[in-house]
Amino acid sequence: MTSTTTLLETVTADGGRTILDAATREPIGDAPVHTVADLDRAVAAARAAQPAWEALGHAERSRILHAIADDIEANAEELAVLLSREQGKPLNGPNARFEVGACAAWTRAAADTPLEPEVVFEAGDSRAEVHYDALGVVGAIGPWNWPMMIAIWQVAPSLRMGNAVVVKPSEHTPLSVLALVEVLQRHLPGGVLSIVVGDREVGAAMASHEGFDKIMFTGSTATGRRIVEASAGSLARLTLELGGNDAGIVLPGTNVAAIAENLFWGIFINTGQTCAALKRLYVHESQYDEVVDALAGLAAQMPMGNGLDEGNVLGPLQNQQQLDVVTRLVDDARARGARIVTGGRPATQHGPLFYETTIVADIDDGAPLVDEEQFGPAVPVIRYADVDDAVRRANASQQGLGASVWSDDVEAAAAVARRIQAGTVWINQHGAINPMVPFGGIKASGYGQEFGVAGLKAVAAPKVIQR
Repeated sequence: MTSTTTLLETVTADGGRTILDAATREPIGDAPVHTVADLDRAVAAARAAQPAWEALGHAERSRILHAIADDIEANAEELAVLLSREQGKPLNGPNARFEVGACAAWTRAAADTPLEPEVVFEAGDSRAEVHYDALGVVGAIGPWNWPMMIAIWQVAPSLRMGNAVVVKPSEHTPLSVLALVEVLQRHLPGGVLSIVVGDREVGAAMASHEGFDKIMFTGSTATGRRIVEASAGSLARLTLELGGNDAGIVLPGTNVAAIAENLFWGIFINTGQTCAALKRLYVHESQYDEVVDALAGLAAQMPMGNGLDEGNVLGPLQNQQQLDVVTRLVDDARARGARIVTGGRPATQHGPLFYETTIVADIDDGAPLVDEEQFGPAVPVIRYADVDDAVRRANASQQGLGASVWSDDVEAAAAVARRIQAGTVWINQHGAINPMVPFGGIKASGYGQEFGVAGLKAVAAPKVIQR
């Protein structure tokens, strides 16, 4: 690649499948269309390259990961612009530039997190240690909402532990992941990291492929269940992050003005297209109207539009299917008599996939907008009178990825948080993640943890050495 060749030009395949700009619906470039045979070749190359990669040792692999992070930062603006066009998220706010920066940060964290042998028993001459070796080959299947960042969550720890990786991006956002992988491949031996861009047939073949020792998947619960079934033959280990219908509970007596902006972005980060976004908000009746009005006021202030416009912080839905989901759920809420405080309709003045930032009040459990994951810019705000009842309703969901409790009394909030069934419960924030803090869901939100020491162990084979 010459210095004048863009990453997009490098990864575009002549005659491939045309990818459209999420905001304008204009062509961006053509993605390759790979087949199961291409997957087989990538897996064979990964299996051949993995032993030598593992043999390099942690120090050398960590050095390479830092070089990768440097290169991501050197190409950050080009990656962010491509991501903004393909996924739709604006450059500014907690969006495209934020996501690319997170790719570098998580890569460095994977490089620097220590994972020493653990002494689990010692008495006299007896001693037992747990060591962590590479698993072999990891299959990484990613989503379209945070395509680059979640790819790094899967790839960087896997590489650090000595695994080879085959990545399959969402068919909705292949170009941004292809560009990211191109940056990584500059620093890696051939075969250690490959990417296959295909449809659901390729994804299904990954789940059942006997060449994988581990499958990591972020996506829907329905697809996660199919992966569990398909992987039974190979007994590949699994990490499944299957989304959530995250609840937030605002306790009585809370200073609403102090939490309003954190509450808004907990809901509407990435225009609501985030697995661990706040999807249903329970507010005590004493402050219900105040919270609804505060959110509506913020919604009116946050500019929406084409992500390449530096002034915008909210973008479109990424695809027509998701726009249809949000439209259906909000229309159903309206038909049930819920109050559409703000928004509630497509925002076609910005483009065909935009939907207004929507606050829905006077709605209750049982409405699909409350019970289903909307994954878009619409939130139901539900009134409650008793905290115990709010906890019960928050826990009634089959999903359990994240949740949050909001209060001036942090200890009271922590007491409520301990009663909520979720992989992570935040206090006075929602969706905040840290590369050193384990993250994962329970119930139908999947299993397995990512990030930090737990994330490294998840892509490693534990070995007990006892004497």
